Amino acid sequence: MRIFITGATGFIGSAVVRELVAAGHAVTGLVRSAHAVASLKAIGARACIGTIEDPDLLRREAALADGVIHTAFFHALSHASLGIRARIPFGGPPARIVERFAAAAVGVDQRAIDTFGEALGIRKGSLVIAFPTMAMAAGRPARETDYADRCAAGGARARSEQAALDLVRTGVNATVVRLPPSVHDETKLGLVMRLIEIARKKRMSAYPGDGLNRWAAVHRLDASRLFRLVLENGEPGARYHGAAEEGMPFSDIAEAIGRHLDVPVMPLLAKECVRHFGWLAPFVAADNPVSSQVTQERLG
Repeated sequence: MRIFITGATGFIGSAVVRELVAAGHAVTGLVRSAHAVASLKAIGARACIGTIEDPDLLRREAALADGVIHTAFFHALSHASLGIRARIPFGGPPARIVERFAAAAVGVDQRAIDTFGEALGIRKGSLVIAFPTMAMAAGRPARETDYADRCAAGGARARSEQAALDLVRTGVNATVVRLPPSVHDETKLGLVMRLIEIARKKRMSAYPGDGLNRWAAVHRLDASRLFRLVLENGEPGARYHGAAEEGMPFSDIAEAIGRHLDVPVMPLLAKECVRHFGWLAPFVAADNPVSSQVTQERLG
């Protein structure tokens, strides 16, 4: 198959590219620099320079492909164009900068998904999007049949998932791969990397309350294989869960960080969490266990 992938040199996307190339697919990756072009060519993929803010480019590349895997997302202000970066700080009260950035990022994401749908629907192509399990309802293991919860810590992205699933009605084989906050390998650890940075800076590894809220996790090579399997065998409108560890108590994560950094491990009250973790506080406090039982049964 001819596959177009966004976020092709990102932590997850680069592993997906390698998985697809190894399986014999012809891959074109969206990248933002000439340096990234070389890295894709080195592993047997074609590169296309641009951003997910360019609908004409996305439409053109999707029209040439049998399927699209969309892993790109603005996780930091530096990922966005100058126009968005200029609007966020001055678009309202300083206290709502994170909220404005999230809304802008989701808006770009939705437009990209809609653009892919326009191109793929003509030929009934396939679309697989990455989506955070942090957008699921808290307090019990999220299942593949559950809908995203707009009130969850990552609920702002619920609209993106729905935008993808709505494309099924237009003939697109649209599917979703939901990923936990810790997609990791031996070098990077997803959102846990940010927890390590905060603990190193503040000389303390912290957890909220009793620390019994749970985070799920998966190795990025397992996640990359899941993307390929979903692309090749996914059912239109289905949601799949890339979770290996269903739910680790957050206090265990904090204790591991404290042990490796040789800093104290402390519980924090809700107000203290906001001061300590900043924008990450809602995610730190989330109870986000994730079941992947149905995914394993469907895809082996």
